[in-house]
Amino acid sequence: MASLKELRNRIASVKATQKITKAMQMVAAAKLRRAQMAAEAARPYAERMEAVLSNLAEALKGLEGEGSPLMVGTGKDDVHLLVVCTSERGLCGGFNSSIVRKAREKVLQLTGQGKEVKILCVGKKGYDQLRRQFKAQIIDVIEFRGIKQLSFEHADQVGQKVRAMFEAGEFDVATLFYAEFKSVISQTPIAQQIIPASIPEGKESGVDLNGAIYEYEPEESEILADLLPLNITTQIFKALLENAASEQGARMSAMDSATRNAGEMIGKLTLNYNRTRQAQITKELIEIISGAEAL
Repeated sequence: MASLKELRNRIASVKATQKITKAMQMVAAAKLRRAQMAAEAARPYAERMEAVLSNLAEALKGLEGEGSPLMVGTGKDDVHLLVVCTSERGLCGGFNSSIVRKAREKVLQLTGQGKEVKILCVGKKGYDQLRRQFKAQIIDVIEFRGIKQLSFEHADQVGQKVRAMFEAGEFDVATLFYAEFKSVISQTPIAQQIIPASIPEGKESGVDLNGAIYEYEPEESEILADLLPLNITTQIFKALLENAASEQGARMSAMDSATRNAGEMIGKLTLNYNRTRQAQITKELIEIISGAEAL
């Protein structure tokens, strides 16, 4: 049985931990609102970008020799690049693990089919987990440590590297992994193909043209040449913003659970302390009474 001093020290230690987790919960809650607004604001732009690309792809359908490799691909799928976006910090529940788990499943699936897999980690935590099993496949790690607010330039840094690798013929298909923010307690891991551009056929643009026929200026192929590289960066930027909101939501939920667990532990330790103290007092009283009766 632990002594009273040991129990007091442990209670003080748990109380200190509880203060830290409570503070981290409040900080995450303060950051969550701004991150959530940024993620929600980026969704319409990314969706409209897909709609425009879908319309342009529909206009070019059937024309021989038309279509950028970023849209139609290389004609092969032998080498796959997985862009795994995670956070730079931990203490956010299963946020990073869920993304890494989905990426790991994809790696095992592709290698089982005889494909070559390369991994580009965006975020330290994803690299820390993936290197244990797939260190040989990880080609680079991009970290944004110490950055308070992610910008389009940060996403373009990743996008430029991906495009440079594709132009150099280092892979055929690129897939982006991130967590889509649903709520504080729900973040869904997503695997999105970005090269060649994954554009659902027949996707509605959201604008009713009433059967009108319109022409593009400049030509569709010229517009696509500018939009397709921009679309890669846009989708990566959306993924980073979704991750930022998901990370804060997951951290807020995890720290809330940790604070409540610490409270329960303090209650149990306090009860144990009181029982131990009462047992010692009772023992001392019995010894005093026994000594008095012996006299």
